Amino acid sequence: MTNSEPWVALPPRVADVLEPELPAIADAILRAIGEEVPEYARPFEGAFGRDVRSGVAQALERFLALVRGPDAGDPALSRVYVALGREELRAGRTLDALQSAYRIGARVAWRRIAEVSADAGFDHAVVTRLAEAIFAYIDELSAESVEGYARAQAELAGERGRLREELVEALLRAAPAPEVGALAERLGWVVPRTAAALACAPERTAGLARRLGLDVLPTIVDGTGCVVVPDAAGPGRGAAVGVAAGARPAAIGPELPLERLADSWRLAAATLAMHRDATGLVAAEDHLAELLVQEASSVVERIAQRRLGAFDDLTPKARGRMAATALAYVQHDGNAAAMARALQIHPQTARYRINGLRELLGDQLDDPDARFELEAALRSAGMASRGEGPAPT
Repeated sequence: MTNSEPWVALPPRVADVLEPELPAIADAILRAIGEEVPEYARPFEGAFGRDVRSGVAQALERFLALVRGPDAGDPALSRVYVALGREELRAGRTLDALQSAYRIGARVAWRRIAEVSADAGFDHAVVTRLAEAIFAYIDELSAESVEGYARAQAELAGERGRLREELVEALLRAAPAPEVGALAERLGWVVPRTAAALACAPERTAGLARRLGLDVLPTIVDGTGCVVVPDAAGPGRGAAVGVAAGARPAAIGPELPLERLADSWRLAAATLAMHRDATGLVAAEDHLAELLVQEASSVVERIAQRRLGAFDDLTPKARGRMAATALAYVQHDGNAAAMARALQIHPQTARYRINGLRELLGDQLDDPDARFELEAALRSAGMASRGEGPAPT
């Protein structure tokens, strides 16, 4: 005999004595459950009633089968109690009600079985084993229902994950409102008028979403974590997003009408790509100039080839120095004093550099369109950040 199967030690005659009592025991259990478990305090009718009545009857029959022989029980019956656990989740209940019903059933069954055992003249050792067997058996049924509940939770989580993926995909391709509405209804998501997309490392997506609340939509898009945040500009929402992001990099796009969520996502993902070493949340709105250059990288590359070709013959050190000078020139309209402050050099050195710059770039410095293109090319190439100190005066 094992501790987990105490019914193995019971004489088969126990099952013969108890079998005629099963209908009465089942009725007593059902009455007690209806009276003592609020969630089941309703007539045992329809599918609900059939499930409960069947569960009680089969539990008693299975117990007697196990007493007659550990191999006599039908393994398929365990699926009944797994299914009961699943049904509790589908009904929106916790397992508390079902486990209370199991405990009440064990108590009621034992009360009647003890009476029958006394009438049958079972000795003390048999009665003790019978009590142990009943309560161990109920624990086993409860464990099967817990397993069913857990399986249903996992399936529901998987189904909700698939629905979130479908809904976010539909939002990012600006699917028709009826399609979005149908997916949102299945998921229980209230469709907002506006939203922003948040980009983060994929492994952080679920945790970030949990901290932001039930109205966000987390998923993975092209290997990057994506969280759709409704009403991102609402009171306190920005601060909440920042707190949720913590000290690790994340980027949020602008809040836009829902049909333009793809634009918010594109900007958020691009911002994250440019700021992977950032500490905390980065807003795309604060880096629009960088994003403009990044989004038009192929165009800017062609501009750089056209406008900065004169730098090709310079040494790396001189190229960085003159690039920094050129960027300062276009940003400060050629004002030597302002350039000197920006570059942290002497004004005379700034004027010296301007002369060298004119030799390289000529009339481009006087053409507004050319200056705009120069700034875009210099920002994109990052050349201006690699200067190695002022030129000699």
